[in-house]
Amino acid sequence: MNLSKVDLNLFIVFDAIYTEANLTRAGQIVGITQPAVSNALSRLRETFNDPLFVRTAQGMVPTPMAQNIIGPVRSALALLRVSVQESRTFNPLQAVKTFRISMTDLTEAVILPLLFQRLRRLAPKVVIESFLCKRRETTKELAAGRLDFAVDAPLNTDPQVRHVKLMEDRYVCAMRHGHPQFKEVLSLDDYLAMTHIHISSRRNGLGHVDLALGKAGLQRRIALRSQHYLMASQVLQQTDMVMTVPERFARRNELVYVNLPVHDVPAVETHLYWHESTDQDPANRWMREQMIELCQWVSAQETRQAAG
Repeated sequence: MNLSKVDLNLFIVFDAIYTEANLTRAGQIVGITQPAVSNALSRLRETFNDPLFVRTAQGMVPTPMAQNIIGPVRSALALLRVSVQESRTFNPLQAVKTFRISMTDLTEAVILPLLFQRLRRLAPKVVIESFLCKRRETTKELAAGRLDFAVDAPLNTDPQVRHVKLMEDRYVCAMRHGHPQFKEVLSLDDYLAMTHIHISSRRNGLGHVDLALGKAGLQRRIALRSQHYLMASQVLQQTDMVMTVPERFARRNELVYVNLPVHDVPAVETHLYWHESTDQDPANRWMREQMIELCQWVSAQETRQAAG
């Protein structure tokens, strides 16, 4: 007996026949015609090599084989119904689920502490796994379900990937307290004369600042290129180097900073990405809402602090 290719709808029909003992009424319950019920029963009989039901004056009487399998069939159908129902709803207090998110150490530092604090209250059994997925592999990982979200710059243009802006920030020139070249207003010449740390997850390539300088035929002196903001801030605290970073990072790491003396440097945007196949998934939608609300709250708090 090979059940690997049996249509699950046949077992729904089987349960209805067993319950009603009548093919016509079984069809009414399932929502199909009496001939369709007869056809389904014929296929089941062939699969199990058993009549399953015998027609009598009292109706369709189950055979011993049918009596043996009705319990497991009903249990399996009930489990399937529960699974379908759970896929349409999401109860964060009861949910046992792992969300996998790709983000840099900078976005981890901004988002994860507050997100985890919120989840301990709203979804105590939910687990977060954060790691950095290579940008060129993000779409594939999202589509395969090995990644639930990516938090990154607005560079993914794949039509299968949905996204929304989480935060926006401006670049500033940051340095340690007591830096000998600190000035309230930094000139372009001062900026170019300094030694810089450049942060990038890529092995090669220019940043927004370098592209803007390149248009004017200028170039800054980069002595350290790293993929980690937090490590770079440690170096910054121990040297006279400077680093062009989002203002949020400089403020959170207690660095002094000044306006960037380079024009045409776009603001740094952070977007939340997810695959279109999970757009209507209740769990995915709930987590998106939490991250969006959290980032909106962070931005509002920072705006108030800057104004105050």
